[in-house]
Amino acid sequence: MSRMFNIAGDCKPKLHYMVDLHSRLEQMQEYVDKGAYFAINRARQYGKTTMLRAFQGYLKGKYYVVSMDFQMQMSDAKLRSEHLFCAAFAKAFVRILQKQADGTDLPQELKQAMELLKETACVKPQELDLVELFQYLSDICGKSVLPLVLIVDEADQAAGHSVFLDFLSQIRGYYIDRDQTPTFQSVILAGVYDIRNLKRRVLHQAVLPAGEREMYEDTLEAGSRNSPWNISVDFKVDMSFSPQDIAGMLAEYEKDYHVGMDICEMANVIYEHTAGYPYLVSSN
Repeated sequence: MSRMFNIAGDCKPKLHYMVDLHSRLEQMQEYVDKGAYFAINRARQYGKTTMLRAFQGYLKGKYYVVSMDFQMQMSDAKLRSEHLFCAAFAKAFVRILQKQADGTDLPQELKQAMELLKETACVKPQELDLVELFQYLSDICGKSVLPLVLIVDEADQAAGHSVFLDFLSQIRGYYIDRDQTPTFQSVILAGVYDIRNLKRRVLHQAVLPAGEREMYEDTLEAGSRNSPWNISVDFKVDMSFSPQDIAGMLAEYEKDYHVGMDICEMANVIYEHTAGYPYLVSSN
């Protein structure tokens, strides 16, 4: 099958012309190696999912990466209930971790910790709240042979729900206590919106009596410095395409079709018209 320039969904190396992501993945690993928690906030079709899927493979053998897509794994109904959210998260987490460790001889105590979480989520979901969920996750992190990295793509799916704020608060609490309590090596959230503004979005969508709404606004203002995601570092990896990136894609196209283009000149023209926005580059 011939490759094409993709403007719909993530890019796959066998199907689409792609830039070389190695230098970006290398920079991202530096964040993870340092134990950083961070968010990737970019516009639609900016390459977030493509980057994260490549990153999961890039970290293989060094970390266990549990990569979730909340658009696929979290329905609106689950996000409205803490118990349903925790059960759905737990089952997906165990399933993905088992797949990540496929072919690896996991320690028996780690297998037992994973099975205990799965059993609780399946048999007694009404008893699984966020506090208990993170106790199970901490136990798994402590017994894992490799550090665990959690990736949540399409975090915007949960952005209008208070359970997600509570979820982030648990992550924050364990991050602060990480010198004493096992937790994730790194947590990466990806979406369009800035995660630090979630409290405002929840308030905007909430249906509250006037008095309660004013009280909630005051609480948000007072607690703005105590955001559940104030533990994150700034993500400074440039995800736009440089003229050199674009030239690499065009060189692959020229190799396949022999159209005789001046690759460097064309790459510069495309960059001038698109400023390196990945969607616009591929659509040109």
